[in-house]
Amino acid sequence: MELEHVFWGNFGVRIGIRKWLLCLFCPHLRQVGGDLIQPLHHPFVPAGQVDTLLRNFLPCYRGQLAASVLWQISRELGPQEPAGCQLLHSKKLPRVREHRGPLTQLQGHPPQWQPIFCVLRGDGRLEWFRHREEYENGDRPLGSVVLTGYTVLTSQSEYLHLLDTLCPEPSGHHAQEEPDPLLEMPVSFPLFLQHPFRRHLCFSAATAEVQRAWRLALQGGIRLRGTVLQRSQAPAARAFLDAIRLYRQQQGHFGDDDVTLGSDAEVLTAVLMRELLPALRAQTLPGLRGAGRARAWAWAKLLDAVHAAVLAGASTGLRAFQPEKEELLAALEKTIRPDVDQMLKLRERVLGRLQANVQGPLESCLRRKVDAQLPRVTQTLLSTVEAELKAVQTLLTQGMDRLSRHLRGSPSSTRLRKEVYSFGEMPWDPELMQTCYREAERSRGRLGQLAEPFGFFGTQSLVFGAQDLAQQLMADAVATFLQLADQCLTTALDCDQAAQQLEKVRGRVLKKFQSDSGSARRRFIHGWLLCIFLPFVLSQLELSCKAELPEFEGDVLAVGSPALTIEGIYEDVIRGVLLQRINRDVETEAQRGTCSRQPGSSTEV
Repeated sequence: MELEHVFWGNFGVRIGIRKWLLCLFCPHLRQVGGDLIQPLHHPFVPAGQVDTLLRNFLPCYRGQLAASVLWQISRELGPQEPAGCQLLHSKKLPRVREHRGPLTQLQGHPPQWQPIFCVLRGDGRLEWFRHREEYENGDRPLGSVVLTGYTVLTSQSEYLHLLDTLCPEPSGHHAQEEPDPLLEMPVSFPLFLQHPFRRHLCFSAATAEVQRAWRLALQGGIRLRGTVLQRSQAPAARAFLDAIRLYRQQQGHFGDDDVTLGSDAEVLTAVLMRELLPALRAQTLPGLRGAGRARAWAWAKLLDAVHAAVLAGASTGLRAFQPEKEELLAALEKTIRPDVDQMLKLRERVLGRLQANVQGPLESCLRRKVDAQLPRVTQTLLSTVEAELKAVQTLLTQGMDRLSRHLRGSPSSTRLRKEVYSFGEMPWDPELMQTCYREAERSRGRLGQLAEPFGFFGTQSLVFGAQDLAQQLMADAVATFLQLADQCLTTALDCDQAAQQLEKVRGRVLKKFQSDSGSARRRFIHGWLLCIFLPFVLSQLELSCKAELPEFEGDVLAVGSPALTIEGIYEDVIRGVLLQRINRDVETEAQRGTCSRQPGSSTEV
């Protein structure tokens, strides 16, 4: 989008803002739209910010790739854990159900509400067309957006308040505000998509039912795009997330937040945008034309252009790093595997010495600042996940019972196939799964209040993680039921006999579900308690303990492998002691919850 009309006079040169920003942030990108563009300079922000970010981040990433290879090999060679999941793992990839229909959108110059045909794709992309026929003919969409990082608002007053706080008027500025179409035409069933660094999208539905259906569908797309790295089992994804955390700690930012939602390029873009935002505000807001909400929209468009330029540079840089990453992983595998025993023994020796050295300050920190709040956070997390998994089990049971009833009623084969298909689609049905997802949403405020004093602002990521857990367990349980049913049902059985077989399958699946949900619950709670408390404890010990690490570094450096660092061993010490506290509190809360259940209320099958 060209924004000359907004920025004429701010930059002193008539050039498309997107091209200008590509030169500014990514000086190695010179060819844009077939035109050779010379880099511009402006006190707005130093040139080459993306290159600087990559230059500082990639060493962290290389180190964490090495650590992830060591971790993976040590798990392969170590004691095997007891039998894991009892449910079959669903082979269906995470997705959202495609949703489409007519809406109206606020667009154009000046903005006006115009009818469109909207389509939410299964990969979480939103597209809109002028007419349904354009979509059906496979024409190019009028516009599209990837939903990563967006938030859905259905209150017009809430959205207008957000605009008012987004771009406050400078002191003493009293420019007359232009008529605002949002105020002139109240919207009955709005759908506002808001992003901290991207343009806002304003839609309106015809009825409350249509609005609700779109809200649930859009929220599913936002979650799907946001948790792509968290869901991945690849060592490189784990290494990337750890590298982001360590890079930000080096910048003095301890504590998790929602910056890690999205793909690797989107995460890097969010990191840099947060770094740039104070300078962007200081340099551009005073000279930004317009007043009131029109000014806020202009600010959002500027951020969108900056975001697009940074994302282009981050994507290019990560693609360029990909061949090196693949070669590095292959080389690490070859060098680490033969020496893994020696490396792990050395790690244990250094870990023991280091733990003895930091035990005093660490225990003091935990007693003074963590122990009092840990049980409260644990109990809130535990009750949230238990309520969500109970809702999943209830929904699963209802679905299996519905199939049995249809069999007993001697339905037609067409109707039965339709019911089986609907059962198989349950994990991807946003309306059905909302009964499970809302349990996590209800705890959002409480979890935020408890975790924010520890520098944790990743409540959205936590809620998404709980909802992903519910969806994956439902998908696995549905896949298990369908496979077991397929194995036991034959053409020789009549409807009553088939229904009896399904009852047996139902019991088996529920037992497997309870086993897997218990394990998943423990992993989820342990993981998020570490996310909340580990960065906080590291920040508290930064001055007292980390200064003593160099005296332990000699033995580690002698190994000569990037997979083993004194900083990594130090963090393992803190993590291990913190996990002991977490295990103690989780067991205490679990036992308290078991004792508080009334007779007959157990969900055991």
